[in-house]
Amino acid sequence: MTKLAALLVAVVGSSASAFTAPASRRNAFSSTIVFSEAVAAEEVAEEVTVAEPEPVAPEPEPVPEPVGFCMGMVGNEGPEPVPFFGGTSVDFDPLGFTTRAPEWIPWFREAELKHGRMAMLGALGFVAPDFLRVPGEQFSFEAVPRVIGAYESLPDSMIQIFAWISLVEACTIPALAAMDNPRWDRKPGDFSFDPIGIFPTDLAKQKEYQLAELKNGRLAMIALGGMVAGASVTGLPFPYIAY
Repeated sequence: MTKLAALLVAVVGSSASAFTAPASRRNAFSSTIVFSEAVAAEEVAEEVTVAEPEPVAPEPEPVPEPVGFCMGMVGNEGPEPVPFFGGTSVDFDPLGFTTRAPEWIPWFREAELKHGRMAMLGALGFVAPDFLRVPGEQFSFEAVPRVIGAYESLPDSMIQIFAWISLVEACTIPALAAMDNPRWDRKPGDFSFDPIGIFPTDLAKQKEYQLAELKNGRLAMIALGGMVAGASVTGLPFPYIAY
């Protein structure tokens, strides 16, 4: 009986051990659980980590207002002599427009540039018809022998020219309004019209081009007045002298 009981205990014990995981397997399973929890904790930590704000670039310092005569615009370099005034072109403002109305200085420069550009085109248009004419009997040398007489000989053409000029002037009204608006800060005479990219990007070169345009415009205004006077007095084509 004792041997039989011992045999039964051995059989039952071996059967029970079949349903129990080995120690090594339990340890491996436990390690896997711990490792998975650690990885999950790291992922959660990465998700909840608050990203550090990117460094904000410092705001640019405000550009100082231009100082000097005529707000520092080009055209005051000189020193060309000015007859009858006993001085030079430096700080030339005999009537004191820039001191009595400094807020109008951009408008003064806009007007000067526009008149200079018109005078340069006008000087070319006043000389070219003495050598070339557009097709049409009414534009021939026989119909209009003197260019200065075109105003009387071609009244319909003059009306059309005046209408087109008025249209162009009306289109520039928004640009003139933007010149006094700090939102756009438009420079006098700047219409952003440069289809072939002549205007340079270098600041020094830009001032050089601006000065050249300004001085040529001033010369053209004086020259056109002389050309009209010469053509009226002599009645001759360009250069308005008998040769």
